[in-house]
Amino acid sequence: MTEIETSLRRESRDRYLTYALSVVTGRALPDIRDGLKPVQRRILYTMFHELKLRPEKSHRKSAAVVGAVLAQFHPHGDTACYEAMVRMAQDFSLRYPLVDGQGNFGSLDGDGAAAYRYTEAKLLPLALEVLGEIDQETVDFRDNFDATTQEPTVLPSRVPHLLMNGASGIAVGMATNIPPHNLSDIVKALNMLLDDPEATTAKLVTVLKGPDFPTGCTILNTKKELTDIYQTGRGAVRMRGDWKLEDGARGKRAAIVTSIPYALNKAQLIEKIADLIATKKVPQFVDIRDESTTDIRIVLELAPEADVELGMAYLFKHSPLEGNFQVNLTALTPTASGVGKPELVSLKQCLRLFLDFRIDVTERRLRFERKNLLERIHVLEGFVLIYDALDEALQIVRKSSGRQDSADKLRKRFKLSEIQAYAVVDMRIYQLSRTNIADIRAELKEKESRVAEIESILKSKKKIEGLVAKDLAEIDKLYGDKRRSKIEARFEEIELKATDFVVREEVYAIVTQDGWIKRIRQTNDFTTTRLREGDILLHAHPVTTVDSVLFFTNLGYFYELPVSEFPSSSGYGDPIQKILKFKDGERVVASFSFLRPEDGGQQELPLDAGEMSLKVGDVLVLVSERGTGFGLQFEAFDGIKKSGKRIMKFREGDSLASIGFLDTNIGFVTAKGSGLVISKREVPVRSQAAVGVSLMSVRADDKLIGVFGFSRTRDIYLQMASDKEKKVSTSDFQKGRRGLKGKKLVARGDVSHVLI
Repeated sequence: MTEIETSLRRESRDRYLTYALSVVTGRALPDIRDGLKPVQRRILYTMFHELKLRPEKSHRKSAAVVGAVLAQFHPHGDTACYEAMVRMAQDFSLRYPLVDGQGNFGSLDGDGAAAYRYTEAKLLPLALEVLGEIDQETVDFRDNFDATTQEPTVLPSRVPHLLMNGASGIAVGMATNIPPHNLSDIVKALNMLLDDPEATTAKLVTVLKGPDFPTGCTILNTKKELTDIYQTGRGAVRMRGDWKLEDGARGKRAAIVTSIPYALNKAQLIEKIADLIATKKVPQFVDIRDESTTDIRIVLELAPEADVELGMAYLFKHSPLEGNFQVNLTALTPTASGVGKPELVSLKQCLRLFLDFRIDVTERRLRFERKNLLERIHVLEGFVLIYDALDEALQIVRKSSGRQDSADKLRKRFKLSEIQAYAVVDMRIYQLSRTNIADIRAELKEKESRVAEIESILKSKKKIEGLVAKDLAEIDKLYGDKRRSKIEARFEEIELKATDFVVREEVYAIVTQDGWIKRIRQTNDFTTTRLREGDILLHAHPVTTVDSVLFFTNLGYFYELPVSEFPSSSGYGDPIQKILKFKDGERVVASFSFLRPEDGGQQELPLDAGEMSLKVGDVLVLVSERGTGFGLQFEAFDGIKKSGKRIMKFREGDSLASIGFLDTNIGFVTAKGSGLVISKREVPVRSQAAVGVSLMSVRADDKLIGVFGFSRTRDIYLQMASDKEKKVSTSDFQKGRRGLKGKKLVARGDVSHVLI
């Protein structure tokens, strides 16, 4: 055994590159000429050449096809091979199927095909066009994996299969995702490029307008967007399902979905929409059912007087009924070495390379035909030479000892070639009686004329291109059809408002001190609602499900949460951190209801429930535990993310303690029971996050716990740590300027919070 010194780095690199090249060229990417991956090419060739499963023949077990492909051409798994054949038989996967499947070959609902022992298959007529002139030396052949037979390196496809049926695949470090197109559109673009080789992609897009998906649907891209996609080879095609409004019995109405985006699982789509309806996310619809047969028909029952446009707009945004097809025009392009090179191509390159391939195939087909004609002409010339001396030739044959002796004597006597001599010897007696020299001379003249015609064509590229155009016209006439996907470049996006998709109910939005939230109907008594042990009710906001609740936290952040997103529960509810993106150590300090303008006049909770409602234009007083703060002008909050918005900054070790409304007078209370009242003139008002000024001087062993605004003298209640309540009047507070320490309101004990 010979030892070779090498490095692990080099060997790893070389072997990985070898593996990557094998995957790219041998499995994952299609050839730009015939649009097929190796497994697809081998399946079609095996069905045509080995098993003779032509369209006029009977179906045969799929297991026989898979077995023959694996045995001779494709040394990989049977599952992958069968799945490739199944896909070529699915009219919802390919725009133009190539295999005629009999049995269960899957469905648009994601059902898999039956095992290959239960299904049968044969080729469709279009598949013969992909195989083209395979027996006329039009393409090169190579040894199969064990060198026992040969397989074509590419099929001489007469149809532009790559664009016609598209392709998808993932290789090593690259991928491809080519959408299907309409055959008639592709033929028009190919003819345009034949007539004008300098035609730009923008001009080609005027006839090849965009993809044409087998499941129909509407394409929402503009012409410029599609041009950019076809120019760069990358981009997103926006797909949307089609629908129509249908009137039913007893005044009922329904939206009927008649097409869905390409490669979408219909069953999963229906499940998603049904979930949206069940959870009342889209109240415009009350039920969904699938009435699809060979055509798609998904029925969405409308609620009475519902706006169907709004409902469909919501489904387009929140369900797979609208989606994107990510285009990636990567394919194997031909090279001098014969090994395809992966390349990202434009539409024009794709069409040009196919035309070049068809020109080459046409030339090779003509040369093959010329070769056969010349061989026949040579034989006919021999017949002409010998026909006038048939009796003598027969005497020579009768006196000969065998076939070779007869041929040798005929060659010597009539100066024939070996081929001509054997052709004469091999003629049967009945042919002599039915053949005359006029027929031979006529056939000879016809074939010589055809050879001259072929010679003339081969000398003219224009004539060869004319034959290519003729082939394309025949293909279009036989298999061309109307587009299934329409392109809607101009469409109006409906603006969605959250309130349009919420079922309006009058509820209490419950917020607890430990940060648990839920909603209960206003027919229930909020004071008896279930709370976790040790937790207490912080706020019970009387709102509707179209309103919002605003939260302010100890870290100085502001959050907005629609009431419709509060969990509807008779239990404890959910922690707010489960819905909003709170930070470590963050907790709710105060919450306010925000009533939509059209909901004005909402009932008020009793003051002792701590109800607070906020509207745009209100000024809030924000105070930290160390007594610093300012007035914040509350403005519109559209666009607030789940992670909140910063509304107050702090010095180190400080945090937000309390929030109150700015009024004529502002009162402060500390944990040790000190109270201070200042005029609102002492409070600076800001519109953005700030640290503020010292509104009350808080002792080192104390902290501020409450702030409230009032216009005239009133009573408040202090909740003591001992669970007792102490009633005090605002007249008992120290009145003065900001920055004072305040007056002691309680003789002993700590205050936990203030009840306004």
